Amino acid sequence: MTQKLTNAQIAWRAAQDIEDGAYVNLGIGFPEMVARFQPEGREAIFHTENGVLGFGRAPEPGQEDWDLINAGKKAITLKPGTAFFHHADSFAMVRGGHLDVAILGAYQVAETGDLANWSTGPKGVPAVGGAMDLVHGAKRVAIITDHVTKKGQPKLVEACTFPLTGVGCVTRVYTSLAVVDVVDSRFVLREKLPAISMEELQSVTGATLHVEGEVGDLICPEELADA
Repeated sequence: MTQKLTNAQIAWRAAQDIEDGAYVNLGIGFPEMVARFQPEGREAIFHTENGVLGFGRAPEPGQEDWDLINAGKKAITLKPGTAFFHHADSFAMVRGGHLDVAILGAYQVAETGDLANWSTGPKGVPAVGGAMDLVHGAKRVAIITDHVTKKGQPKLVEACTFPLTGVGCVTRVYTSLAVVDVVDSRFVLREKLPAISMEELQSVTGATLHVEGEVGDLICPEELADA
């Protein structure tokens, strides 16, 4: 597979589906990139588990205030109306169903919507952490990920083999090759790269891709191809 989207392009595509005024939690690492690509005329309200709501873009290099960080220990800026609170209150927001969207990374996503994104086995991190709460507290859970592992193994599978983060929680997956919904314990293909055939896409997917209606072209800004 030679052609695929960059991480920036995947993050851009996921950002297009965030509604104006949505309360959004972005997972640590790659998902944090989604905040860069809010569509013009829309503004998401970003939440972080360590107790900040409504923070702004990352500061310019050298302008960081390290008392102002997100859950991934990345520097943030403040916007008018930014709120601070105890992390217990932050998780009360999550568990109380007050987040509209959580966007996370993944090691595996099963066709049933199961997610594995915290450990690949005994040598992984020791505990699942806040993702366990996010995947069952947010109203919508989306995943951004490469379509396959660095070894070429499918990340979209019939059943996860890694320790689970959550069961039946994922609704949409944005990959480097496609946009796939989880519907009634099936992967339903919504968009794919125009240059990739259905047969080629299916060959790198570990579960059956179903088609309901027209499959759209997955097109992202070319200038992000080198980002």
